[in-house]
Amino acid sequence: MTNYKEIVTKAVIGKGKKNFTSSNTIKPENNPTTILGCWVINHTFKGQKENDKIRINGSYDINVWYSYDNNTKTDVVRKSDMYEEVVLLKDKGINDIENEEIIVRSLKQPTVISAEVIDGDISYTIEKELGIELVGNTKVKIAVDEEEEEWEILDEDGDGIPDDIEQAIDNEVEENFLN
Repeated sequence: MTNYKEIVTKAVIGKGKKNFTSSNTIKPENNPTTILGCWVINHTFKGQKENDKIRINGSYDINVWYSYDNNTKTDVVRKSDMYEEVVLLKDKGINDIENEEIIVRSLKQPTVISAEVIDGDISYTIEKELGIELVGNTKVKIAVDEEEEEWEILDEDGDGIPDDIEQAIDNEVEENFLN
């Protein structure tokens, strides 16, 4: 006869990923002529569940290296950007889950996909990809066999040697060997 047992465990109960793009501008001290380089560093983020949505708050620093004064001088302008992204979760009964944990991963670090000089400002577009996992308590049912196999007793006298080996040694010993 088969019985079922329930195991309570933590498991990933929902997961997904999403690409995000955002555009922003920086006003440097000098009037830029050319953009020489643009990079993103110090990306941090955290997610929290709100009903059927995951709200991700994060920030990163952007550094733009540019030339000015008709390409005769260079400078770097720095700016911290904060962002808030909202991801809608598909309804899989996740609103009833207790003790859930939100895990957000950066699947593609924020990168500058375009940067240009517009009217003395530097306009740039950032692209990133975030993966979201919702971890919560769940139950798993497994089938268990009612008739469990008995344990074989290997050592009845407690000396650490299995009894069948002791019996084989006793049968091979010649008692009159020393006479």
